[in-house]
Amino acid sequence: MMTIDLPSPPHIRRMKMSLPTIPATSAHGLSPARRDAIERFYGALASRDFDMVDDALTHDWEDIPLTPGQAHGPAGIKPIFAMLVSAFPDLTVEIVDALADDDRAAVRMQCAGTHDGDLFGVAATGRSVHFALHEFHAFEGDRIRRTWHMEDLFGLFAQIGAWPAHAPEAA
Repeated sequence: MMTIDLPSPPHIRRMKMSLPTIPATSAHGLSPARRDAIERFYGALASRDFDMVDDALTHDWEDIPLTPGQAHGPAGIKPIFAMLVSAFPDLTVEIVDALADDDRAAVRMQCAGTHDGDLFGVAATGRSVHFALHEFHAFEGDRIRRTWHMEDLFGLFAQIGAWPAHAPEAA
């Protein structure tokens, strides 16, 4: 992992952030450019530099399923990343494994953080959490064109000890 020291807003303590990298033992079928696209996509969340997704995703990138109110394309994921960082200011992101075949890649990730902000209407609890993400990417050229994702939200909210009152409404 590459480590960078990022400036933090006053309400968030300074910390060293690790940009996620695909383990050397994973994703042998990925070209260097596609490997870079995946690392930039997750690096945008890890580094809080959400504009990194602009170089990782196609302009019409599809996120499946969309979060209610989410738009397609790079602009659609940035508010989701911002919401996660607001809910978990010390969020860490680790790519645990990646498998690739021609124009597709599967990524298994682990995230951890402290629930210090609102998450889908659940107020901060101060609890430490870790949760898994499993994402499947399809490429167009050297950029990610489509992502199917599955997060362990059940496990996440069980660790928080609270559940959203209702599902967020679609915009």
